[in-house]
Amino acid sequence: MKIYFDVCCLNRPFDDQTQPRIRLEKEAIVSTLAQVAAKDLQWLSSSAVTAEIKQTSDPVRRYRMLSLLSMATGSINVTNESEGRSRELVELGFKPFDALHLALAEHGGADIFLTVDDRLIRLANRLEGKVRIPVSNPLTWIRE
Repeated sequence: MKIYFDVCCLNRPFDDQTQPRIRLEKEAIVSTLAQVAAKDLQWLSSSAVTAEIKQTSDPVRRYRMLSLLSMATGSINVTNESEGRSRELVELGFKPFDALHLALAEHGGADIFLTVDDRLIRLANRLEGKVRIPVSNPLTWIRE
């Protein structure tokens, strides 16, 4: 199975762990990364993930997230097709980076798009059929 993490998932292990939801989501992400390390899952990243991480103002957090990328099984590059699909997704209401990540995950053949962004999940679920990949919170996904 191929997974795609958006950047908010890669940020989660470095967020304030005093909130139960954040701690549980972090544990789900770490567990998923362990499955990637064990080669039970394939993690598709992308040039967009790298570009978004590089915009992180905190240098320690940026370094840690970039370090996580070394675990990715593969990376998807932006193409004319994925850019076009991204524009379609923006017209449906997705934020530009979210749309690009979704387009790249679709283009790369990911089986699931993981995010901790509730707005993104709600919008993707509302547009089921127009979004070509399931979108889920990692905690919800791992429980299923």
